[in-house]
Amino acid sequence: MSASPNTFPINESVQIPAVGFGTYLIPPADTAKAVSNAIECGYRHIDTASVYENETGTGEGVQAGLKSARLKRSDIFVTTKLWPGNPGWGESPKSASETIAEFEASLRRLGLDYIDLYLIHSPHGGEKRIEQWDALLQLKRAGKVRAVGVSNFNQDHLEEIKLAGLPAPDANQIELHPWSQKPDLLAYMRASEISPIAYSSLAPLSTWRTGAGQDSAKPKESAADTDVFKNMAAKYAVSEAQLLLRWGVQNGYAVLPKSLNPIRMRQNLDIFGFTIDPHDMAFITSLDRGNGIAWAIGDPTQIK
Repeated sequence: MSASPNTFPINESVQIPAVGFGTYLIPPADTAKAVSNAIECGYRHIDTASVYENETGTGEGVQAGLKSARLKRSDIFVTTKLWPGNPGWGESPKSASETIAEFEASLRRLGLDYIDLYLIHSPHGGEKRIEQWDALLQLKRAGKVRAVGVSNFNQDHLEEIKLAGLPAPDANQIELHPWSQKPDLLAYMRASEISPIAYSSLAPLSTWRTGAGQDSAKPKESAADTDVFKNMAAKYAVSEAQLLLRWGVQNGYAVLPKSLNPIRMRQNLDIFGFTIDPHDMAFITSLDRGNGIAWAIGDPTQIK
């Protein structure tokens, strides 16, 4: 995939589309249609995970979308994730061989020959984290994955990889939005050449994950709409969602909005026709509330 203004580099040969389509909480029965619609709307990055239990539908949607849009496999960037095993749920962390076997299972479910980006979904692997990471590096060397990374890793987890003498992840997919900006972690990642990928970019919206079965972790005190983003969006004649997604991309983060509505799908892609001015970017920086609301490392009941 060639570079363009709408992509970011994540290693020496791989570019990730700046706006991807997230599939978390899309029911398996709805996933194929949603993914196909997203590709028809213009998305070229589809993000899923084994723990979402919708990889099969994602793969079917990718194939249908490619056919409908007359695209080649190389035109679409696909991310999926290893569930590492969570002792807090009574699971055993996966060994290197189990990691590779789970990757192959994801590949079969997706119906693909390779994955563009494979991530360790969380650091819950504990003492097996380095073993799992080494397995991902093996997959990359074997040409089965174009880029490898992690998700929800903090600085200590990333430093652990460095101290083991292994190459750093190409990317770390983490919660990033104006209420959770993680400046220290991002500074460490920049110094280590680890690309940030943002999830839950729309968490500040009052409507974020409020529907039935949407599993919102937003505390009640954060649910109220303060009108900050609504008013700022009006200044640029865009939606609040477009403003929040533009903020992420303008900071250099690939973002992963999700919608089942084709109109909103297109709106979420249409964020390259305006720029948030320096004054507003500085003001948004002042809104940081610290810890995220969609994930808490150490809390085994939470996954994104």
